[in-house]
Amino acid sequence: MGPFYNSGDQTVYIDLSFFSTMKQQIGADGDFAYAYVIAHEVGHHVQYLLGTLQEAHRQMQRVSQAESNQISVRLELQADFYAGVWAHHDNRMYNSLEPGDIEEGMAVASRIGDDYLQKKARGYTTPESFNHGTSQQRSNWLMKGFRTGNPADGDTFTPRYNQL
Repeated sequence: MGPFYNSGDQTVYIDLSFFSTMKQQIGADGDFAYAYVIAHEVGHHVQYLLGTLQEAHRQMQRVSQAESNQISVRLELQADFYAGVWAHHDNRMYNSLEPGDIEEGMAVASRIGDDYLQKKARGYTTPESFNHGTSQQRSNWLMKGFRTGNPADGDTFTPRYNQL
């Protein structure tokens, strides 16, 4: 199982073998690639602290499965955004990024999009079942967070779904 955030105990769980799987099965590797995955899960904790996660989960219980999936995509893209914000500030404070690091993150983001994973698994996609976002969306929101560094720029809930 891949890393996940449990809001019940406010903990990020990481099975470290996931990183070997990530390297072997989707070809995504490197220290920043791993850091992005962890920062994404911490982004869910930020959502919890802000109340965004709880409100989204309440909304998801009151709507159809397709609408619930869209809310889930919004949560996931915002967590990608927060991962980018973290990378922005970490690099600014510690000059931590090396050449190729951002490319590592983008490679992971592009290979964990619902479209990529579905196409790889079964040869076609069913967009109404997406619950994490497309490869392009995930890459875009990660980079937006990295470019701006401003948590206030990560509103994935106001734009129309097709504009994410």
